Amino acid sequence: MCRKSATVCLIKPPVLEGVAGLPLVERLRVLPDPPRRRGVRHSFVAVLLIAASAVVAGAHSFAAIGQWAENAPQHALARLGARIIGVLGVRVAPSTVTIRRVIALACLGGLADLTGADPTGSDAVSVDGKAARGSRHGQTPAAHLLAEMTSDGRTISQLRVPDKTNEITCFTALLEPYELTGVTVTADALHTQRGHVRFLVQEKKAHYLLVVKANQPELHHRLRSLPWKGVTACRYDRETGHGRRETRATRALTVTELGLDFPHAAQAVRILRHRTDLVSGKVSRQTVYAITDLTSQQASPQRLGQLARSQWTIENRLHFVRDTTFREDASKIRTGHGPENMATLRNLAINTLRTAGHANIAAGLRHASYEPFTRPLDLLGIA
Repeated sequence: MCRKSATVCLIKPPVLEGVAGLPLVERLRVLPDPPRRRGVRHSFVAVLLIAASAVVAGAHSFAAIGQWAENAPQHALARLGARIIGVLGVRVAPSTVTIRRVIALACLGGLADLTGADPTGSDAVSVDGKAARGSRHGQTPAAHLLAEMTSDGRTISQLRVPDKTNEITCFTALLEPYELTGVTVTADALHTQRGHVRFLVQEKKAHYLLVVKANQPELHHRLRSLPWKGVTACRYDRETGHGRRETRATRALTVTELGLDFPHAAQAVRILRHRTDLVSGKVSRQTVYAITDLTSQQASPQRLGQLARSQWTIENRLHFVRDTTFREDASKIRTGHGPENMATLRNLAINTLRTAGHANIAAGLRHASYEPFTRPLDLLGIA
């Protein structure tokens, strides 16, 4: 079984050691070439590079990738390593059918790992899942993808949650290959599991900050019952944006002597958020509880508030971008590993544009589309 899929892999996943600093082309060469019954006409790496370049240029579907490849000039195809035919050395791009078949067969775990960011040295890593709604077909449920992201907005990797199960079963598999010593891992309430915490602290030597809700009723009740009114360690943050004004009060309380009965728990956190809609004037209030192994010396209320914000950021900087900018939920890609690998190519495009300094991904895609056969290749480092 592949660690990234519910299906049996026909190829061995690549080893990640020593590939983090390599250019994209060299990293993709590590990826095993899937077997193809009709033989090999186009280089496996060339097809993946063409697909990645087209996505950076704004392609949302296999048809759009195929159209981009069909219109690519000779100099672009030469940089991408496209097939050569005839004595004149004419470069020929793969067809849409070939591109679809290759992406659907490519090792989804290896592709996600090799094209993602390296978390080594990151301050925090956030874990969250998202369903690609358009991939649902008949009785086959939509592909549910669990992703991890650094605090600066770079996607590390992702995996598809096997059908008939949930994200809990995939948490350790997602994080296992990476060096996380000293990194704080944040996740929503679904992952507030004792097994996850032991894995992070004892095996990966990492820290955690996990949200606590009603899925852990006893722990949630104990956190609510703590003497929050007497807590003096508090941080207030105020900001205005996205049509609302928000005030957050973050309180932290040391719980090592309070018998909270949760592995490695050092502090409990309560975040009280007041939001005012600047258009309607409607005021809302929300209280969020969290727990962490970080001591008061390691993390102040300000630091804990920043970590909590980094968990909410994955929704805005990854899932929201894929939904709105790349129209992922409207995509009808359903066969093979197509939904997962297309999402991986979108993650690669987002990482590439952010690394190039584009804070707005939609604006970055427009910038690349003005010179669609040179700028995407330059951004991806394809010589």
